[in-house]
Amino acid sequence: MQSYNEIVKVFCSINNEKDMKQFMREVLTESELNALVFRWRLMKDLYHGETQRSIANKYHISLCKITRGSKILKNKDSISLRLLKKQEIDT
Repeated sequence: MQSYNEIVKVFCSINNEKDMKQFMREVLTESELNALVFRWRLMKDLYHGETQRSIANKYHISLCKITRGSKILKNKDSISLRLLKKQEIDT
């Protein structure tokens, strides 16, 4: 867990978009970046009211891949939910 805590601190220490983009490209493969972007897209779709079934059909994926995001967004203390709300306000 020490490495996990260390990487969290590293992420928290980056305070500008340019450096964050570069860091993420340095430590993640293209495939890992795509997976992260896709997971966030699923969360946004759920947040905007799309059903799990319609998301599964849209992206040709199983419902199992979507269930985690759905559970996260049902938690009123979710950081992801808070970030999605903030993103909506900021745009």
